[in-house]
Amino acid sequence: MALDNLSVTEVIRRDSPVPYYYQLEGFLRERIENKTWKPGQRIPSEAELCAAYDISRTVVRQALNELVQEGVLYRRKGKGTFVAEPKIRESLVQHLTGFYEDTVALGLKPSTKVLQQEVIPAPPKIAEALGLNEGDPVIVIDRLRFVDGEPIVLVVTYVPYRICPELVSEDVSTQSLYAILENKYGLELAYGRRTLEAVAATKEEAELLDIEEGDPIVLLKSISYLKDGGPIEYFKARHRGGRSRFEVELFRPGRVETLSHEDVSALRDLPRSNILSG
Repeated sequence: MALDNLSVTEVIRRDSPVPYYYQLEGFLRERIENKTWKPGQRIPSEAELCAAYDISRTVVRQALNELVQEGVLYRRKGKGTFVAEPKIRESLVQHLTGFYEDTVALGLKPSTKVLQQEVIPAPPKIAEALGLNEGDPVIVIDRLRFVDGEPIVLVVTYVPYRICPELVSEDVSTQSLYAILENKYGLELAYGRRTLEAVAATKEEAELLDIEEGDPIVLLKSISYLKDGGPIEYFKARHRGGRSRFEVELFRPGRVETLSHEDVSALRDLPRSNILSG
Protein backbone atom coordinates (compact mmCIF):
# COMPACT_ATOMS: atom_id res chain seq x y z
CA MET A 1 0.00 0.00 0.00
CA ALA A 2 1.32 3.42 -0.96
CA LEU A 3 2.05 5.98 1.73
CA ASP A 4 0.47 8.90 -0.11
CA ASN A 5 -2.16 9.30 2.62
CA LEU A 6 0.39 9.36 5.46
CA SER A 7 0.90 13.07 5.94
CA VAL A 8 4.50 14.17 6.47
CA THR A 9 3.18 16.76 8.93
CA GLU A 10 2.50 13.95 11.40
CA VAL A 11 5.73 13.71 13.33
CA ILE A 12 6.48 11.71 16.46
CA ARG A 13 7.53 14.23 19.11
CA ARG A 14 10.71 12.92 20.65
CA ASP A 15 10.64 15.50 23.46
CA SER A 16 7.08 14.69 24.51
CA PRO A 17 6.27 12.72 27.68
CA VAL A 18 3.54 10.96 25.68
CA PRO A 19 4.79 7.48 24.68
CA TYR A 20 5.64 7.02 21.02
CA TYR A 21 3.14 4.21 20.55
CA TYR A 22 0.34 6.39 21.96
CA GLN A 23 1.22 9.23 19.59
CA LEU A 24 1.14 6.82 16.65
CA GLU A 25 -2.13 5.34 17.85
CA GLY A 26 -3.64 8.82 17.80
CA PHE A 27 -2.44 9.45 14.24
CA LEU A 28 -3.89 6.17 13.02
CA ARG A 29 -7.15 6.62 14.90
CA GLU A 30 -7.64 10.07 13.38
CA ARG A 31 -7.29 8.64 9.86
CA ILE A 32 -9.97 6.09 10.63
CA GLU A 33 -12.34 8.56 12.27
CA ASN A 34 -12.06 11.11 9.45
CA LYS A 35 -12.61 8.34 6.85
CA THR A 36 -9.18 8.69 5.24
CA TRP A 37 -9.02 4.95 5.83
CA LYS A 38 -12.41 3.32 5.35
CA PRO A 39 -13.87 0.10 6.81
CA GLY A 40 -12.41 -2.95 5.12
CA GLN A 41 -9.35 -1.08 3.82
CA ARG A 42 -5.89 -2.47 4.50
CA ILE A 43 -3.62 -0.02 6.29
CA PRO A 44 0.14 0.31 5.68
CA SER A 45 2.31 -2.56 6.87
CA GLU A 46 4.39 -2.45 10.03
CA ALA A 47 7.52 -1.87 7.96
CA GLU A 48 5.88 1.00 6.07
CA LEU A 49 4.73 2.65 9.29
CA CYS A 50 8.21 2.24 10.79
CA ALA A 51 9.75 4.00 7.80
CA ALA A 52 7.12 6.74 7.63
CA TYR A 53 7.37 7.71 11.29
CA ASP A 54 10.99 6.73 11.93
CA ILE A 55 10.09 4.49 14.86
CA SER A 56 10.81 0.90 15.85
CA ARG A 57 8.63 -2.08 14.98
CA THR A 58 7.98 -2.60 18.69
CA VAL A 59 6.36 0.82 18.89
CA VAL A 60 4.26 0.16 15.78
CA ARG A 61 3.10 -3.23 17.03
CA GLN A 62 2.06 -1.81 20.39
CA ALA A 63 -0.01 0.90 18.71
CA LEU A 64 -1.65 -1.58 16.36
CA ASN A 65 -2.33 -4.04 19.17
CA GLU A 66 -4.16 -1.36 21.14
CA LEU A 67 -6.41 -0.58 18.16
CA VAL A 68 -7.01 -4.25 17.43
CA GLN A 69 -8.01 -4.90 21.04
CA GLU A 70 -10.47 -2.02 20.84
CA GLY A 71 -11.98 -3.45 17.67
CA VAL A 72 -10.91 -0.45 15.58
CA LEU A 73 -8.62 -2.63 13.47
CA TYR A 74 -8.51 -6.35 12.73
CA ARG A 75 -5.85 -8.66 11.34
CA ARG A 76 -6.10 -11.27 8.59
CA LYS A 77 -3.32 -13.82 8.69
CA GLY A 78 -0.97 -13.40 5.77
CA LYS A 79 -2.89 -10.42 4.38
CA GLY A 80 -2.32 -7.55 6.80
CA THR A 81 -4.23 -5.24 9.13
CA PHE A 82 -7.57 -3.75 8.13
CA VAL A 83 -9.99 -1.09 9.34
CA ALA A 84 -12.94 -2.67 11.17
CA GLU A 85 -16.56 -1.73 10.66
CA PRO A 86 -17.68 0.73 13.34
CA LYS A 87 -19.50 -0.83 16.28
CA ILE A 88 -23.22 -0.28 16.66
CA ARG A 89 -23.69 1.71 19.86
CA GLU A 90 -26.58 1.10 22.23
CA SER A 91 -27.27 2.82 25.51
CA LEU A 92 -28.02 0.91 28.70
CA VAL A 93 -28.91 3.91 30.83
CA GLN A 94 -30.66 7.17 30.09
CA HIS A 95 -33.69 6.51 27.89
CA LEU A 96 -35.83 3.42 27.36
CA THR A 97 -35.29 2.90 23.64
CA GLY A 98 -34.98 -0.07 21.36
CA PHE A 99 -32.57 -1.25 18.69
CA TYR A 100 -34.55 0.42 15.89
CA GLU A 101 -34.57 3.81 17.59
CA ASP A 102 -30.91 3.59 18.64
CA THR A 103 -29.84 2.70 15.10
CA VAL A 104 -31.85 5.46 13.41
CA ALA A 105 -30.46 8.00 15.91
CA LEU A 106 -26.96 7.10 14.70
CA GLY A 107 -27.91 7.82 11.09
CA LEU A 108 -27.80 4.14 10.13
CA LYS A 109 -30.38 2.14 8.20
CA PRO A 110 -31.99 -0.70 10.17
CA SER A 111 -33.98 -3.51 8.59
CA THR A 112 -35.63 -6.61 9.97
CA LYS A 113 -36.42 -10.16 8.90
CA VAL A 114 -39.24 -11.67 10.95
CA LEU A 115 -38.51 -15.35 11.66
CA GLN A 116 -41.54 -16.03 13.87
CA GLN A 117 -44.62 -14.08 14.97
CA GLU A 118 -47.39 -16.05 16.67
CA VAL A 119 -49.25 -16.77 19.89
CA ILE A 120 -47.83 -19.53 22.11
CA PRO A 121 -48.39 -20.76 25.68
CA ALA A 122 -45.95 -18.98 28.01
CA PRO A 123 -43.03 -21.21 29.08
CA PRO A 124 -42.26 -21.11 32.83
CA LYS A 125 -39.42 -18.57 32.70
CA ILE A 126 -41.30 -16.26 30.32
CA ALA A 127 -44.43 -16.44 32.46
CA GLU A 128 -42.42 -15.55 35.56
CA ALA A 129 -40.74 -12.57 33.83
CA LEU A 130 -44.08 -11.19 32.61
CA GLY A 131 -46.05 -11.87 35.79
CA LEU A 132 -48.24 -14.47 34.08
CA ASN A 133 -49.29 -18.03 34.81
CA GLU A 134 -47.48 -20.78 32.99
CA GLY A 135 -49.34 -21.52 29.77
CA ASP A 136 -50.99 -18.09 29.51
CA PRO A 137 -50.94 -16.88 25.89
CA VAL A 138 -48.05 -14.64 24.86
CA ILE A 139 -47.08 -13.20 21.51
CA VAL A 140 -43.58 -14.27 20.47
CA ILE A 141 -41.74 -12.23 17.85
CA ASP A 142 -38.42 -13.64 16.63
CA ARG A 143 -36.44 -11.20 14.47
CA LEU A 144 -33.08 -10.97 12.75
CA ARG A 145 -32.04 -7.31 12.76
CA PHE A 146 -29.72 -5.76 10.17
CA VAL A 147 -27.80 -2.49 9.95
CA ASP A 148 -27.01 -1.29 6.44
CA GLY A 149 -27.72 -4.81 5.21
CA GLU A 150 -25.43 -6.59 7.69
CA PRO A 151 -26.91 -8.97 10.31
CA ILE A 152 -26.22 -7.57 13.77
CA VAL A 153 -28.61 -9.02 16.33
CA LEU A 154 -31.08 -11.86 16.87
CA VAL A 155 -33.90 -10.88 19.20
CA VAL A 156 -36.82 -12.90 20.56
CA THR A 157 -39.55 -10.80 22.19
CA TYR A 158 -42.50 -11.91 24.32
CA VAL A 159 -45.54 -9.70 25.01
CA PRO A 160 -48.66 -10.68 27.04
CA TYR A 161 -51.41 -11.51 24.53
CA ARG A 162 -54.22 -10.08 26.69
CA ILE A 163 -52.69 -6.60 26.68
CA CYS A 164 -52.54 -6.13 22.90
CA PRO A 165 -53.82 -9.20 20.99
CA GLU A 166 -53.71 -7.41 17.62
CA LEU A 167 -49.91 -7.17 17.87
CA VAL A 168 -49.63 -10.69 16.48
CA SER A 169 -50.63 -9.38 13.04
CA GLU A 170 -48.71 -6.08 13.11
CA ASP A 171 -45.89 -5.45 10.62
CA VAL A 172 -42.82 -5.31 12.89
CA SER A 173 -40.30 -5.49 10.05
CA THR A 174 -40.25 -1.77 9.22
CA GLN A 175 -40.96 0.04 12.48
CA SER A 176 -40.07 0.16 16.15
CA LEU A 177 -41.99 -2.25 18.37
CA TYR A 178 -41.92 0.36 21.14
CA ALA A 179 -43.48 2.90 18.79
CA ILE A 180 -46.28 0.45 17.94
CA LEU A 181 -46.99 -0.26 21.61
CA GLU A 182 -47.06 3.42 22.54
CA ASN A 183 -48.57 5.12 19.50
CA LYS A 184 -51.12 2.51 18.44
CA TYR A 185 -52.03 0.83 21.70
CA GLY A 186 -51.46 3.69 24.14
CA LEU A 187 -49.08 1.67 26.32
CA GLU A 188 -46.59 4.00 27.99
CA LEU A 189 -43.32 2.21 28.68
CA ALA A 190 -41.67 3.72 31.75
CA TYR A 191 -38.54 1.79 32.68
CA GLY A 192 -36.76 -1.50 32.28
CA ARG A 193 -34.15 -3.89 33.62
CA ARG A 194 -31.43 -5.34 31.43
CA THR A 195 -28.59 -7.76 32.02
CA LEU A 196 -25.56 -8.50 29.85
CA GLU A 197 -23.37 -11.56 29.52
CA ALA A 198 -20.90 -12.92 27.00
CA VAL A 199 -21.72 -16.28 25.42
CA ALA A 200 -20.51 -18.37 22.49
CA ALA A 201 -22.54 -18.46 19.30
CA THR A 202 -24.36 -21.70 18.55
CA LYS A 203 -24.28 -23.15 15.05
CA GLU A 204 -27.74 -21.75 14.25
CA GLU A 205 -26.92 -18.30 15.65
CA ALA A 206 -23.62 -18.22 13.76
CA GLU A 207 -25.33 -19.00 10.45
CA LEU A 208 -27.91 -16.25 10.93
CA LEU A 209 -25.39 -13.64 12.13
CA ASP A 210 -22.79 -14.57 9.49
CA ILE A 211 -20.09 -15.41 12.04
CA GLU A 212 -18.28 -18.58 13.09
CA GLU A 213 -19.73 -21.09 15.53
CA GLY A 214 -18.24 -20.37 18.96
CA ASP A 215 -17.54 -16.70 18.21
CA PRO A 216 -18.36 -14.37 21.12
CA ILE A 217 -21.77 -12.75 21.18
CA VAL A 218 -23.35 -10.44 23.73
CA LEU A 219 -26.55 -11.79 25.26
CA LEU A 220 -28.86 -9.02 26.43
CA LYS A 221 -31.94 -9.92 28.49
CA SER A 222 -34.57 -7.29 29.25
CA ILE A 223 -37.90 -6.75 30.95
CA SER A 224 -39.76 -3.51 30.18
CA TYR A 225 -42.46 -2.09 32.46
CA LEU A 226 -45.45 0.22 32.15
CA LYS A 227 -45.96 3.23 34.41
CA ASP A 228 -48.10 1.16 36.77
CA GLY A 229 -45.22 -1.27 37.24
CA GLY A 230 -46.72 -4.07 35.15
CA PRO A 231 -44.32 -5.93 32.83
CA ILE A 232 -45.13 -5.46 29.15
CA GLU A 233 -42.20 -7.03 27.33
CA TYR A 234 -39.45 -9.60 27.84
CA PHE A 235 -36.75 -10.13 25.26
CA LYS A 236 -33.46 -11.89 24.69
CA ALA A 237 -31.12 -10.31 22.13
CA ARG A 238 -27.95 -11.91 20.83
CA HIS A 239 -25.61 -9.25 19.45
CA ARG A 240 -22.54 -9.88 17.30
CA GLY A 241 -19.70 -9.20 19.72
CA GLY A 242 -17.44 -7.63 17.11
CA ARG A 243 -20.04 -5.10 15.94
CA SER A 244 -21.73 -4.05 19.18
CA ARG A 245 -20.78 -1.61 21.90
CA PHE A 246 -22.90 -0.76 24.92
CA GLU A 247 -22.63 2.50 26.81
CA VAL A 248 -23.55 2.87 30.47
CA GLU A 249 -24.23 6.15 32.23
CA LEU A 250 -23.41 6.31 35.93
CA PHE A 251 -24.36 8.86 38.56
CA ARG A 252 -23.68 9.42 42.24
CA PRO A 253 -26.66 9.17 44.61
CA GLY A 254 -28.16 12.59 45.23
CA ARG A 255 -26.56 14.08 42.12
CA VAL A 256 -29.14 13.52 39.45
CA GLU A 257 -29.87 17.11 38.42
CA THR A 258 -29.57 16.20 34.73
CA LEU A 259 -32.28 13.51 34.96
CA SER A 260 -35.99 14.17 34.64
CA HIS A 261 -38.35 13.60 37.55
CA GLU A 262 -39.66 10.44 35.88
CA ASP A 263 -36.14 9.09 35.34
CA VAL A 264 -35.20 9.73 38.95
CA SER A 265 -38.34 8.01 40.22
CA ALA A 266 -37.69 4.98 38.05
CA LEU A 267 -34.09 4.74 39.18
CA ARG A 268 -34.99 4.96 42.86
CA ASP A 269 -37.64 2.27 42.49
CA LEU A 270 -35.21 -0.27 41.03
CA PRO A 271 -32.94 -2.57 43.06
CA ARG A 272 -29.36 -1.34 43.06
CA SER A 273 -28.14 -4.48 41.30
CA ASN A 274 -30.19 -3.70 38.20
CA ILE A 275 -29.49 -1.35 35.33
CA LEU A 276 -32.05 0.81 33.56
CA SER A 277 -32.43 -0.03 29.93
CA GLY A 278 -31.30 2.19 27.11
